[in-house]
Amino acid sequence: MMIQLNTPKLNLLLSIFLSCSCVSLVLGSLAGDSEILIRVKNAQLEDPNENLNDWVQNDDHNPCNWTGITCDLQKLAVVSLNLSGYDIHGRFPSGFCRVRSLRDLNVSNNYINGTLSTEDLSLCSHLRLLDLSSNLLVGELPEFSPEFSELESINLSYNNFSGGFPASFGKFPALKSLTLTYNLLTGPIPSFLGNLSELTQLFLGYNPLNQSRLPPEIGNLTKLEILDISSSGLVGTIPETIGNLISLKNLDFSHNRLNGEIPQRIGELRSIEQIELYDNFLFGKLPESLGNLSTLVNLDLSQNALTGNLPETVAGLGLGSLNLNDNFLEGEIPDSLASNPNLYQFKIFNNSFSGKLPANLGLNSDLEEFDVSTNKFSGQLPKNLCYRKKLGSLITFTNRFSGNFPSSLSECTSLSYIRIEKNEFSGQVPDGIWGLPLLKHLQIENNRFGGSISSSISNAREMTSLQISNNFFSGELPTAICKLTKLVTLELGENQFSGDIPPCITNLKKLQELKMEDNELSGTIPNSVSSWTELVELNFSRNRLNGEIPSELGGLPVLNYLDLSENLLTGEIPPQLANLKLNEFNLSNNKLHGKVPSGFSRDQYVNSLLGNSNLCSPNLKPFPPCSKPKPAALYAVVLLAVCAVLLVASLLWYLRGKSHIFRPKPKNRLGKVTTFQRVVFHEDEVIVPLTEEKLIGSGGSGQVYKVRLKTGQTVAVKKLYGGERRQETNPIFESEVETLGRIRHGNIVKLLFSCSGEEGRILGYEYMENGSLGDVLHGEKGKCAGLLDWPARLTIAVGAAQGLAYLHHDCDPAIVHRDVKSNNILLDEEFRPRVADFGLAKSLHRHVADDVDGNAAAAMSRVAGSYGYIAPEYAYTLKVNEKSDVYSFGVVLLELITGKRPNDSFFGEGKDIVKWITEAALSLPPPQGEERNGSNKGVVGSGLRDLDQLVDKRMNPSTCDYQEIEKVLNVALMCTSKIPLNRPSMRRVVELLRDQKSPRPKMVYY
Repeated sequence: MMIQLNTPKLNLLLSIFLSCSCVSLVLGSLAGDSEILIRVKNAQLEDPNENLNDWVQNDDHNPCNWTGITCDLQKLAVVSLNLSGYDIHGRFPSGFCRVRSLRDLNVSNNYINGTLSTEDLSLCSHLRLLDLSSNLLVGELPEFSPEFSELESINLSYNNFSGGFPASFGKFPALKSLTLTYNLLTGPIPSFLGNLSELTQLFLGYNPLNQSRLPPEIGNLTKLEILDISSSGLVGTIPETIGNLISLKNLDFSHNRLNGEIPQRIGELRSIEQIELYDNFLFGKLPESLGNLSTLVNLDLSQNALTGNLPETVAGLGLGSLNLNDNFLEGEIPDSLASNPNLYQFKIFNNSFSGKLPANLGLNSDLEEFDVSTNKFSGQLPKNLCYRKKLGSLITFTNRFSGNFPSSLSECTSLSYIRIEKNEFSGQVPDGIWGLPLLKHLQIENNRFGGSISSSISNAREMTSLQISNNFFSGELPTAICKLTKLVTLELGENQFSGDIPPCITNLKKLQELKMEDNELSGTIPNSVSSWTELVELNFSRNRLNGEIPSELGGLPVLNYLDLSENLLTGEIPPQLANLKLNEFNLSNNKLHGKVPSGFSRDQYVNSLLGNSNLCSPNLKPFPPCSKPKPAALYAVVLLAVCAVLLVASLLWYLRGKSHIFRPKPKNRLGKVTTFQRVVFHEDEVIVPLTEEKLIGSGGSGQVYKVRLKTGQTVAVKKLYGGERRQETNPIFESEVETLGRIRHGNIVKLLFSCSGEEGRILGYEYMENGSLGDVLHGEKGKCAGLLDWPARLTIAVGAAQGLAYLHHDCDPAIVHRDVKSNNILLDEEFRPRVADFGLAKSLHRHVADDVDGNAAAAMSRVAGSYGYIAPEYAYTLKVNEKSDVYSFGVVLLELITGKRPNDSFFGEGKDIVKWITEAALSLPPPQGEERNGSNKGVVGSGLRDLDQLVDKRMNPSTCDYQEIEKVLNVALMCTSKIPLNRPSMRRVVELLRDQKSPRPKMVYY
């Protein structure tokens, strides 16, 4: 029997059946993907912070709402996996690629380690994006199979890949972005990269490419928009084929060893916006074809060997920034440059330009930065430099500018930085210049300025440096200077100032340098100088000062330069001055009298005391011996003293019986006592022993004593300064208690107790047997530095880094120390480190502390830190954050390696330890084939000729692992990068210092 079916109904049933089947298949696929994801996570990765806790099987088997997962909602398929920055540990999770719908895989900024093999990648050929940057991967780059036909972006930067470029890197038909920066790739740059016809971005910078040359085939990449091969040791010439890159917008070959002339065909880059060729060995004239680049905004050719005049055609470019610094360029600046409306940055320093600057410079542009220093310019400074009120820095030092300083700049309220020293300016400085509200740095010494300092200077409340030496300024010093409470440097020497030194100058508590030598100042030295706790250099020499030398000068904790010579000072030399640790000391040619203090009775001080005819000494020639008092006079003095004592004692005995005033009142001498650790003590145990014999150190906030409690425990007791300085040290006391009272870490000093009462404020810490790292390396304990062998120094480095990493990453909110230095790293009896002195520490909110840009909200603008350890950005932002701690720690690493102070005179004038080491790091790499031969010579791959020149000679050579020292040196260079963003986090620093088996980190050239 035949059954007749209704066709429309049949079609409807079939549609429903097929739809249900499709949904089942899709849901089944998602269920399978979720199982893969969970299996790979559990088997191949560690998630210590439990960021992936929501990766669990649920009823609908749908992973699309899990952390890091993105799905195509129409196809219900997993298409993207982004686990960037989740602190994931483990090997490369190749199993994720079993999700066949996956297109983007990003596991950057984690702790993925080990090698990356071809087998690991075999499952991932369907990817379009692969990002493994900022991990701990090592070994050679892997070969990619031909199946990677859809791959558009590869990012393997910030790892430790080494070796050359596999051939497969020239066979990606769809690749648009290739990023391999910050690795250990040794090149050469292969010509087959020219086969990547779809490439728009190529980043190969910061690799030791071993004198690799630029292949001409680079010109085949006609779609390229960004080409960055900076800081990679490139040699040879720039190929003419560079002109083929008609889509290029950003060209960066900076910090290399390129030579030859800049090719004429560079003028064919019709889309170019930025050209960075600075710090190479390029020579010859600038090509006229540069004038064809109408889209060019930023041109930086500084630090080369270019010669000849600046082409007129350059003035017609759409430049916003012109940088031709550190070349050998000569000739005059064309007037047409002044008509450029886009010019906001004008830097041509360290050249041989001459003549006059265009008179209308600045009239048609928004100039913000202007630097023409170290040239041969003459004539007057253009008056329109700040026409649009945007000029922030004005730098013209070491030229031949003359005439009056433009009065129009008095209205330039945007100015924060002025350096016009070593010119021939004359006349008076316009009143408005002294009082610019944002001005932080005014340096005008070695000119011919006259007149006086205007009282309007009181408006310059942001001023940190005032340097006007070697001019013809005269008159009295205005008390308005005392309003500049942020001043760090005040140099007024070699002028004609007269009158008294304003007593209120002691209000400038931030001063580090105070120089008034070679003037006609009279009167006395202010007495209340104890507020100058940060003063390093004091020079009042060659004036007409009289009166006595204040004994309080001897209590300044960091003063190491004191020159009061050639004045009219009287009285005795205060013995307290012998407490200072002075590099320069001179009291000669005054009217001092009396006995030379025993601390200065050494031959090295003779020249510093000559010219005081009434000084005497029992053992220091040529001073005469001091006369002894006559016996009769002595007996009379003794008799009078005894009578006076008896009289006073009788009077006190009588008053005590009659009055209640002299009766003792019971009181709690320590006031409020708070204990943070298990410690038992009586108040007399921590007050009575605070004597000179127990003193073990002093600083800007107080003195530290070694105290042994009756329980047998030894503690370090810090008594903060009181009296007039109590208000100043209150924030330090509160910061120590707030910070150390709530944190616990093996590498951070323990705060045992705190006391605050009428007799002062006391902090009790665990006692560190070996003092500070600074004492061991540089102080009286410096003799023990030889006992501190390299393994011990590395242990100190790792421990201190762990302490700082805990503050930055494990405290909530994060804590910034703000005064990291070797003197604040204490050492116990086994030389294990503890980070100490949290008087300047500040807390940050977590979301701000993690801001990699270090924005203003994250920073504190109070002056903080110690000379030699302060990050360079502080000079122009007055802000510090976690990256500032990283810089300071990098300086400590350099101290551990070299054994030298951050500002050792060994480095030469104007250099600190960072600059000295950086210059050594930029030296040529060793010749090919040079090996260690069992010694420390010829550090392979680092760019250093001889590491032995840098390493502390006091270390036993047999304990030095020079490969390990080189690795730590590289970490130090990363930490001390001028750019905060380029510095690693402290957590990353710990990993780099502790990972002894991985290849050394890359050498970073700054």
